[in-house]
Amino acid sequence: MSRRGWVLFALLSVIWGIPYLLIKVAVEEVSVPMVVFARTTLGAVVLLPLAIRAGRLDVVRRHWRPLLVFTAMEILGPWALLSDAENRLTSSMTGLLIAAVPIVAVLVARLVGDGERLGPVRWAGLLVGLAGVAVLAGPHLSGGSAWAVGEVLLVVLGYAIAPVIAVRYMRDLPSLQLSAFALAIAALLYTVPAAATWPGSMPSDRVLAALVGLGLVCTALAFIVFFELLREVGTSRGMVFTYVNPAVAVVAGIVFLGEPITGTIIASFALILGGSVLATANRSADRTSTNTTEVQPRRQEDKATQPR
Repeated sequence: MSRRGWVLFALLSVIWGIPYLLIKVAVEEVSVPMVVFARTTLGAVVLLPLAIRAGRLDVVRRHWRPLLVFTAMEILGPWALLSDAENRLTSSMTGLLIAAVPIVAVLVARLVGDGERLGPVRWAGLLVGLAGVAVLAGPHLSGGSAWAVGEVLLVVLGYAIAPVIAVRYMRDLPSLQLSAFALAIAALLYTVPAAATWPGSMPSDRVLAALVGLGLVCTALAFIVFFELLREVGTSRGMVFTYVNPAVAVVAGIVFLGEPITGTIIASFALILGGSVLATANRSADRTSTNTTEVQPRRQEDKATQPR
């Protein structure tokens, strides 16, 4: 990988590792709809002009139905659920639970017929990763935290389904246009809920900075860096950053919010990360264990989508 590729990789790993920290700070003083509205609006303000200038608006119009469904599964529901869950969960735990997305994505792709056959290595990865989720979520399944854990797991499911929608129904819609218009739609739909829950007084500088960071850094800048990274190193190598994000989320929560690091956090991190690596391994890993001939898959990550 070139020096520029490494810089982009490191930058994106941090940018998409800190949203959970910023959401945790933001929900201290503003409503969930306000958090989502601020993030989507700022992101759309930056990306929408770029998408319009790039053209292909006829393709956007042609795919408006799947675009709405994609927006619901990727932004409308997940970002609200994440923000609400972080009223009760630590940012580090939220980031670790979200790390299960690659594992669930493999299962979803397999169920809908878009994934390749799973050999023993990838099945082992699924089981290890799901065990990590169980280790992390288990102690929180009683009391008020159970609902929050359920919310994050719904986010994981939404994040796993959204790329399937993009690949199946919007293959000819460029990623920039997909991202920009999804953000714009979400911002419009959250305008009324945000206005209804507008804070009675100006939020603190800390919260305002978190909202701006979510919109401009973790959304708009993240997409720009992401697209540049994919151009520089390709899709397969570019997606490796998803394995680094959970570590950034945990470290950010510990350093900036004083969140505890426990044996459960460490064990679940190792299990989820290890499971994700194995579950998303290419077919050559399974060929060392089986001689089964597999059909070339339509890779979900070919459609670049979301900042998380």
